[in-house]
Amino acid sequence: MAAISTTLRRVPMPRTWRLRPFDIGALLVGNALFIVAMWWRHGGVGQLAVPGGAFTAAGQLTALLGTYTALVQLVLMSRSPWLDQLFGMHRLAAWHRWIGFATVWLLLGHGVLTTVGYATLDKTSPLGEIWTLLTTYPYVLMATAGMAMLLAVGVTSVRLARRRLAYESWHGIHLYAYLAIALATAHQLAVGTDFAHDFVARVYWLSLYAVVAGLILAFRVGQPIALSLRHRLRVANVVDEAPGVVSVYVTGRELHRLPVRAGQYFIWRFLTANGWWRGHPFSLSAAPNGEYLRLTIKDSGDYTRLLQQLRVGTGVFAEGPYGVLTGARRTRPQLLLIAGGIGITPLRALLEELPVGRGNLTLLYRAGDWDDVVFRDEIDELIRQRGGQVRYLVGRRGSHEMPTDPLQARELRRMVPDIARRDIYLCGSNQMMEAVEESLHVLRVPPAQVHTERFSY
Repeated sequence: MAAISTTLRRVPMPRTWRLRPFDIGALLVGNALFIVAMWWRHGGVGQLAVPGGAFTAAGQLTALLGTYTALVQLVLMSRSPWLDQLFGMHRLAAWHRWIGFATVWLLLGHGVLTTVGYATLDKTSPLGEIWTLLTTYPYVLMATAGMAMLLAVGVTSVRLARRRLAYESWHGIHLYAYLAIALATAHQLAVGTDFAHDFVARVYWLSLYAVVAGLILAFRVGQPIALSLRHRLRVANVVDEAPGVVSVYVTGRELHRLPVRAGQYFIWRFLTANGWWRGHPFSLSAAPNGEYLRLTIKDSGDYTRLLQQLRVGTGVFAEGPYGVLTGARRTRPQLLLIAGGIGITPLRALLEELPVGRGNLTLLYRAGDWDDVVFRDEIDELIRQRGGQVRYLVGRRGSHEMPTDPLQARELRRMVPDIARRDIYLCGSNQMMEAVEESLHVLRVPPAQVHTERFSY
């Protein structure tokens, strides 16, 4: 089962869509401007003549924009194939994070500004106004509960907090964002100015909610269910690759009809008693061949340790494929693959699949120890078949065998003199990838030639 295929592909390519990043940006900005225009039309500016009106008007505007950015967040994480094709899930996740912080501040600003505005109008203290709003208007209480949930999501998204949380805990907390938005929606339906007085505004906002809900149901629920029912995936074999590293072979029905590229990943759920609810992203470590899918997992603690002991026959639920670390982004005939540790997995699949002329392929494989090198026999055989070259950069930085960083700009230029004329596929730890990207910037490699994928949350 681990034999290397000499055929480039036997499965269909994923679909592509004639969309541009500009199209998505124009759509998002256009909707934001339309929301501001409706606020203006509903008398937002006219409130400035009323005592406290500036606060109230600003509170309404921050509420509308905060609700809109919350919906944008959900769209970014809807796992839409259109957005994945254009930007890649790792970039969408980064935007989701920063827009999330903006959403929290906008909605928090709405609460503060509206309270101050009403307190000024009623000639009472802000604290007294808060008590009146919470005890008199149930929808304000619902919105406050939703705001508390969003604050919890925002706090756990701060880098320091994320490092202290297991992925499952972090993901569970983030599910409260859906409930928070549902509570905010009820609040908006009940007391929102747009809904109270303007039929067009009601239709517009309800349409936004419907589109977002449709995307989530289609791509986060419907697509993975359909994929798993169609192919009935099962664990066929578990093979030790290195200390603490195993490859899981997954088979199923009609895998030759599954459109996936080398370099892509699925979010995998293994249907065990304590694993069916946990989804983790793992790249394919062998090119799709229509017979099996192979993913390779390193024991990094918690759930990944349990996956080392998967049993043959275990059912598998998969979402995807996702990712832009594929041949679809290729711009040059010359290739350079740079892997760090277990980051070799998608590059091993690309090494097998990407068409390349002899002498146009180089792989740099960075590892701290020879025990961390995975697939060495397979890599050597693929390099021989493809007429390329591989350099194993093994050793702890600062040690006798590795006195300097082999991935700094000067060393990269020495090992690959024509690096600026190559497409570069890069995968490894975030720290390693950031260092290499800085080296490539120093070497003036055009960003369009650098292809990466990140899996951090």
